[in-house]
Amino acid sequence: MSKAFGIVNFAGRNVHIEGMQTYRPVGAFSFLGRYRVIDFPISNMSNSGIDRIQVYIRRKPRSLTEHLGTGRHYNINSKRGKLHLLYSENGMDNDIYNNDIAAFIENMEFIEQAHEPYVVIAPSYMIYTMDYSQLLESHIESGADITLLYHSVDNAKESFLNCNILNLNKQKGVLSMEPNHGNAKNRNIFMETYVMKKDLFIELVEKAHKLSSMYTLSDIVNDACNSELDIRGIAHRGYFASISDFKSYYDANISLIDMKTCQSLFSDGWTIYTRTNDSCPTQYFENASVKNSVVSNGCHIEGTVENSVIGRGCVIKEGAVVKNSVILPDSVIGKDVYVENQVVDKHAKLIHVKEIISAPDRPGYIKRNDTL
Repeated sequence: MSKAFGIVNFAGRNVHIEGMQTYRPVGAFSFLGRYRVIDFPISNMSNSGIDRIQVYIRRKPRSLTEHLGTGRHYNINSKRGKLHLLYSENGMDNDIYNNDIAAFIENMEFIEQAHEPYVVIAPSYMIYTMDYSQLLESHIESGADITLLYHSVDNAKESFLNCNILNLNKQKGVLSMEPNHGNAKNRNIFMETYVMKKDLFIELVEKAHKLSSMYTLSDIVNDACNSELDIRGIAHRGYFASISDFKSYYDANISLIDMKTCQSLFSDGWTIYTRTNDSCPTQYFENASVKNSVVSNGCHIEGTVENSVIGRGCVIKEGAVVKNSVILPDSVIGKDVYVENQVVDKHAKLIHVKEIISAPDRPGYIKRNDTL
């Protein structure tokens, strides 16, 4: 039995993906054609031997609950394991109040019922791979009260602007966390991943609830940096993306077209599980031309695809050209339509318009179910 149970926390109040988030939470976003964003934290936990996982959902739950189902496709132990979906049902529409602390308080009985002495908390909107069993062992060996996972970057001036950063001392002790204001390129981006004892987690949640209805878990942990608690950071290596705005979602998909980058996320022996989709292989017709792209199963490709991610069941008609774009499942790009630097949401049909082009640094968005 694992020493820890897992919590997949919902997206924070600084996360806003214009357009797409109207239809579903970030964890339910299609990613790289065949996955959902939430597949990564749950797979990390499953691969690490954590088989009791709580997934917190704040709003728009339908698509996420349909995808997660019973959780058996995540290779969770069928006898003792469980994927538990928990909702924040306090009726607060304002994100300031409808935060993770409020959700934990509302579902405290399920946290208290967990038999494991430790908890690993990971976000639903960040993409990375991590062996949490090693992270837990490092935490226990260090004797720290709380361990936080971070990723060092050299592009913090223009990226990760909706994330928090960790300020560390020479011994990797966490001095504080603060928002990334983009005023320095080298930063330690906090990956919203925590390891601590269950009892300490409950204590912090209850303390935050008493202090302020606006407090989040990161707020109370930041306060604890100035207390007697020993809070330490551990560096993450490998691929890391934070889906915190529209551009970061687009960039994360496009970046993984590169094989070397892709290999830093996907590796043998560390499966990323997802709900299977039994459909036929993609059909490439005589005039099709596909270069440097990720194409999922069930597609019909008659046109040209370059440097793009194509989701399941998409149709690219004859003469159509798709460049530098992310096409979500079951979309149709009509005959002779030219699409460049776009995110085309599910079930959209581009059949009447002949050209849709956006600047590379400001990709465009076609709404779900739209017909243009």
